This record gives sequence, structure tokens and C-alpha cells, in this order.
Amino acid sequence: MVACATLGGTMAQGTGSINSDYKDWEWSADAGERARLLQSPSVETVPKSGESQGNGLGATSALGAVFIVVNAALGAGLLNFPAAFSMAGGVAAGIALQMCMLIFIIGGLVILAYCSQASNERTYQEVVWAVCGKVPGVLCEVAIAVYTFGTCIAFLIIIGDQEDKIIAALVTEPEEAGSSHWYTDRKFTISITAFLLILPLSIPKEIGFQKYASSLSVIGTWYVTAVIIIKYIWPDKELVPVEIPTSPSTWTAVFNAMPTICFGFQCHVSSVPVFNSMKQPEVKTWGAVVTAAMVIALFVYTGTGVCGFLTFGAGVEQDVLLSYPSNDIPVALARAFIILCVLTSYPILHFCGRAVLEGLWLRYTGVTVEEDVVRERRRRLLQTISWFLLTLLLALFIPDIGKVISVIGGLAACFIFVFPGLCLIQAKLSEIQETRAISWWAQAGLHCCC
Repeated sequence: MVACATLGGTMAQGTGSINSDYKDWEWSADAGERARLLQSPSVETVPKSGESQGNGLGATSALGAVFIVVNAALGAGLLNFPAAFSMAGGVAAGIALQMCMLIFIIGGLVILAYCSQASNERTYQEVVWAVCGKVPGVLCEVAIAVYTFGTCIAFLIIIGDQEDKIIAALVTEPEEAGSSHWYTDRKFTISITAFLLILPLSIPKEIGFQKYASSLSVIGTWYVTAVIIIKYIWPDKELVPVEIPTSPSTWTAVFNAMPTICFGFQCHVSSVPVFNSMKQPEVKTWGAVVTAAMVIALFVYTGTGVCGFLTFGAGVEQDVLLSYPSNDIPVALARAFIILCVLTSYPILHFCGRAVLEGLWLRYTGVTVEEDVVRERRRRLLQTISWFLLTLLLALFIPDIGKVISVIGGLAACFIFVFPGLCLIQAKLSEIQETRAISWWAQAGLHCCC
């Protein structure tokens, strides 16, 4: 909240573009279309204009914004939090790391809102472009594309993990038979689910129809947390933890949990459109919104991480649901909810990555959105099929989700720490330069009068 106090006094400063190099790339013509492409299905905003910005014309209340930010933060990443607590060296170390990081997570969200108003831009990458310039803007867009691509791979691995357990509960034949049926093979189940359910949902140009399914997936994540907590309070007799670490082996071991925590709390990319959709898009109000949302997410992640870790100790799997028996009915329902969550989240993440790639293509070809309508459909199909096949192939041959989380967690850290920090530095430098320029003209005027 220190960032709120620091930034609140400077919001009355100019709302024009901060970085002059940004205008040289002539992005303003299609900025509204790209902003619309990266909206969350739950976010409804008004068209970008100088008059509408800050005049309370959005459609989202503060309470609605809290729900949307919580929706963006919570997801399948909570399955990895018990393993993160294990890597950190226990409950105390894991909670302490989360609390320290939460300060910077909330600060980054507030900084992005401040820079969004100062630059009059409505998406994460547009803000970085306007405030920091060309090179950071391109790096930000590439990072978003890679992050969404890696997250899609993680989602397919999660589908395979949960389906393996569900199939194991349904198949009654003894494992000593030697070989399993072809239709129970992991690669087959992931592929058939992806082709029949994920690919059709990823092809459409719009994804607003998924907002109801997304709400159901949020309920599913809460159910998973409830099951893990209840299973810790009333454990099954066969669930005996191997070892429960109480302190990290080395002081650096605590930081092994950072990628998972960053991956779980990363909602910064979608936060800028949410901020601009508010009825009163003010930094002070937004600070209260994101604080409330992150506290809610903190309780969910901490409850899942602590109870899952204490249930299985150091032997907890990277995906905590894999540590439970296959024939546990409440856990089987939790697995079904996670599959539903992933099935609805993959198309949304792919949609965001596709929009970024589309923006890069339009900029470097110099073609406007209106002129490229005919070729857009062909290119969208090619992008979607290529994206889908690459993520599917990598998911089939990289079964360890921990490796994927370590990579995309590092990118999530960039969205939380690096780009907001660069935006704040550049914005403050621009304000200092403007103040110096005004002071120079004031002094010149006084000399003329004298």
C-alpha cells in the first residue's frame, strides 16, 4: 500500500502518451481493437477515448472487480502449492515467502493502474509500449505469447494427470495382467480430449460465450481447496505422511517455491482491462480492490498449500491430487472440476496469445484490422491449429508439470516485478522531465518580464 500513497498524489498529471517513441510506431489506430481482443470474457468496457477515461463510464463495480481479479488469480496453479511449501522447507517458510511477495504483487497491480491512466492505454502490453518504448514493448508481447503457450502445455499435462487417476478408478482389471488397454494410454486420452473439446473451443474469433463456464470453473477451484482442507482435518487411515520438514535445508531453498507462487498469483496481464472497466477507475479504489482480491487468493492458496503439505509431507506430488488414492470419490469429483477448469482456461489463454501474435503481425505488415478481415480467418485457423498441435506434442512428451511450472513461473515473475518496475521508473522520469521543462519556461517568462 506504500505504492498507493506514492502514486495517488501524481494521478492529476497529464494523460497523454508518456513515451514519444511509442507514437512513431503508429499503434493508436488499432489500439482499441487490440484492447478488445485481450479482454477477459467477464470484463465489459467502453471504447477507449480521451473523454471516457476516468469519467466513470465503465460497467464494473468495485465488488465485481474484486471477483474478476480473484477469478484471474485462482486456477489450476493451486495444485502445485503443497509441493511449493515442501520445496520452501515447511509451513512457516512458505507463508513468510508468500507474505513478502504479496506486497510486491499488490504494488505491481497498483503501478499498472497508475501507468494505464497516465498513458491512456487499456491492456498490459499497450501500457508497456506507451510508457517504456519499443524494445520493452516487443519483449513484453513476446513474453506474453511464450507464457500463454507454456501455460497451455501445463493445462494439457494436468488433464493427463487427472484422467490417469480417473481411469485407474474405473478400470477394475488387476495391474498384474501385464499391459493396459490402448484406450487407457495417457497419450491417447490427452489427445482425444484435446481434439474433441479444446480445439473446437479455441477456433472461434470471440470467447465471450465461455464466461459462464469460467464461473463454474472458479467454483471448482474452491471445491478442490475445500476437499484438501477436509482431507487434512479428517484424514483417511491409509494416508500417512512420510516426513514433514519444519525448516529449509538451506536459506536459498526457500526461493525454489517462487516460480509456483508467481504462477499462482499472476493476474497482472488481465488486470489492466479490469481496471479500465470499472465505473470509477481510480488508483485509490483499485488499490483497495486488488488488496481484497489478493487476500482472498492468499487464503485459498495458503489453505491448499498448508493442508496438502501437512497431509503428505515431503512426499507430496507436484500435483497434489495425484497423492490421493484413485478410488476416493470426493477427490475424483475434484479431479473432474480441475479438468473442467482447464478445458475452459486453455481456449482463453490461447485466445490471449493469439491476439498478441495478431497484433505483432499487423504492426510489422502495416495492415489495419479493417483491411485484413478476409485473410484474418485463414490466418486465425493456421495460428490456432499450429498452436494446438505444438502444445499437444510437448505435453505428450513432457509429463513432468514441475519443469513447465519452473519456466512459466519465471515469466510470471517478469509480469509481476520487472515490467511494472520499468513502467514506474519511466513514468517518474517522464514526470521529472516535464517538471523541469515547465520550470525552465517559467524562469524564461520571469526574465522577460524583468
